[in-house]
Amino acid sequence: MEYRLLGETGLKVSQFVLGTGTFGFWGNNTKQDCQPILDEALAAGVNLIDTADVYSNGQSEEIVGELLKGRRQDVLIATKGGHSMGSGPNQQGSSKHWIKQAVDNSLRRLGTDYIDLYQLHVPDVNTPIEETLEILSDLVQAGKIRYAGTSNFQAWQVVEAQWASERKHLARPVSEQSPYSILNRSIELDLLAATKKYGIGVLVWSPLSGGLLTGKYTFGKASSADSRASAFAGNLKSIVDPTRQENQIKFEAIAKLQDLAEQAGMTLAHLAMAFTQAHPSITASIMGARTIEQLRETLKGTEVRLSHDVLDAIDAIVPPGVTLDSVEKGWNPEWLNYRENTLRA
Repeated sequence: MEYRLLGETGLKVSQFVLGTGTFGFWGNNTKQDCQPILDEALAAGVNLIDTADVYSNGQSEEIVGELLKGRRQDVLIATKGGHSMGSGPNQQGSSKHWIKQAVDNSLRRLGTDYIDLYQLHVPDVNTPIEETLEILSDLVQAGKIRYAGTSNFQAWQVVEAQWASERKHLARPVSEQSPYSILNRSIELDLLAATKKYGIGVLVWSPLSGGLLTGKYTFGKASSADSRASAFAGNLKSIVDPTRQENQIKFEAIAKLQDLAEQAGMTLAHLAMAFTQAHPSITASIMGARTIEQLRETLKGTEVRLSHDVLDAIDAIVPPGVTLDSVEKGWNPEWLNYRENTLRA
């Protein structure tokens, strides 16, 4: 396992991070189901666990906290807040009012006194970034969080946060968490240039495109009952649904990538994970394993490195900066739906 500095901090994080979106009723219901996965990841050298308050409505954080009892000092915990966590109008977003509550709630669920990396889960266009950075600064000073980060921000929002931090002498976001895979390369257009400019670490989620880049799905063929395509709903289901017509172009690219992986002597999943590791601006890739077998197979790819020829061949299949499915971008600004909503009204 390789360890890399998180941006311009002194914090070293493992190249592969364990994502816990499947901890809880979204995937593995009990602590006993999740413990082998977490134990295996830690034994392999993973030192950063990524979760969020919204994952299984807080259950993921609770399970992570229980499983890390007695070894908290050896593990870095990253969590996120901002998505709706209740029916109240102020139980979401990045206001001072909610972020303080959200952090306290996450600390309680995690059973810890501090969070190593607290990330704004999605941009909040209704709250000035200065307001959010003020409360994050207070939380850093109080010792409740060590570092602040963002997630699903666009390049201009990353820059705005950095400028606001400098102008107001507030806590600076040190990381950005974005979706990135061979099939979803949109962050290469400008986001990765912005993070490099400001020395921001980048954690990427969905490097296997929700499981599509494992090769287990076949276009036009119904998925198995225990797969994400069957279990998830909404956008998550759309991304991996093998019967969704809009996914045909992705499956055509996957077939070519499968051939390339075989020619290079590796699995498609290892090719996909190594691709995200090849970009110099990427700090770590987040794994989202539901079973111990999936985790072990992914971990086998920690030492896989892609040659320039293989990277060039990938570019010929999915060009740099191209995203084959807009649903995979992670966050779509509300204003993109303005015209459609106006016409419907």
